Amino acid sequence: MAPLPPEAFAATLAGLPGMGPGRLLALLRRWEPAVAWDRVATRSWLSHRDIVAAAGNGAAALADTWVAAARSTDVASVWARHEEAGVGVAALGSAAYPAALAADVEPPAVLFLQGDPSVVAGPRVAIVGTRRCTSYGADVAFELGRDLAAAGVAVVSGLALGIDGAAHAGALSADTAPPIAVVGSGLDVVYPRRHRALWREVERRGVLFSEAPLGSPPERWRFPARNRLLAALADIVVVVESHEAGGALLTVTEAQRRDRPVMAVPGPVRSSASTGTNRLLADGFAPACDASDVLLALGLSPALARSVRDGRQPPADGDRTVLDALAWQPASFDQLAARTGLALGPLALALGRLEAGGWLARRGAWYEQVARTES
Repeated sequence: MAPLPPEAFAATLAGLPGMGPGRLLALLRRWEPAVAWDRVATRSWLSHRDIVAAAGNGAAALADTWVAAARSTDVASVWARHEEAGVGVAALGSAAYPAALAADVEPPAVLFLQGDPSVVAGPRVAIVGTRRCTSYGADVAFELGRDLAAAGVAVVSGLALGIDGAAHAGALSADTAPPIAVVGSGLDVVYPRRHRALWREVERRGVLFSEAPLGSPPERWRFPARNRLLAALADIVVVVESHEAGGALLTVTEAQRRDRPVMAVPGPVRSSASTGTNRLLADGFAPACDASDVLLALGLSPALARSVRDGRQPPADGDRTVLDALAWQPASFDQLAARTGLALGPLALALGRLEAGGWLARRGAWYEQVARTES
């Protein structure tokens, strides 16, 4: 049996009860995933003050919970489950991890993904707003998503009901720049269910990200955590409709933490769905009346926006077979030989070409695809 890659241990750690993004980040900033797993399984992390601080009150009880869970968890089985589900795993520092998040003030220690993370390239705009939107808000979100994508700008959103879904539907209708989504559940738990078709189309033509391990339900606390990633991935955040309080305004706060510009769509003064956005305008944020306002804020014309997207030459057909076999999961040479059916010589040559072209990276015995993120 081939040894397990670091991502197998990172994914398994993420699924432990009570883990959470902050605790996982503290563990993986101190130790490699396999070492961190051993520390958790033996309670030895309790001798490190920084990890205990991240664990918070009740660290000893949490340690007991993790030990019990580790004893009943097989890392290889967890990894096989991700492979069977077609879910990639990118740990902080790995080649598949988006550079746009690597330098963030609060990066996810582990990202689960479906689709192609290399589409996180060029200009990106997050379009956010209320789930309880009006037809006016949905129409504006759709038009913004469509027109920005047509100009080569990737639309980032959360696939929620209301503004999020309308923005992504608009981006898909342009069939130009690939969409980027961050969701608040495991990638095998489609939420909301009525967006199943939209979810799958974003996966097919762009990328889906989540911090939540497989099987995770859409728990309430995950959405504020998700919103920080929307802000981190975007060059500009545009709020289409927001009530006086809500998740969109939390995204604004996260954007401000990261010095991301925020724009707001003006709305009817009698509409409660525009109370939050109109307040943003009164506070001095720039208005976004159409896509040209946003492109101007990005410093781009539509033609220029298209030209600055990732310019790598596509791999040859035979090399594409090797990339497809990787599927955003680390794999050894022997595993790739088995998956592709290629002879060892041609496989080695293909891997060399892909590495030289910036399509994959080698880390010890493991090959993994590279997610290049360029602004």
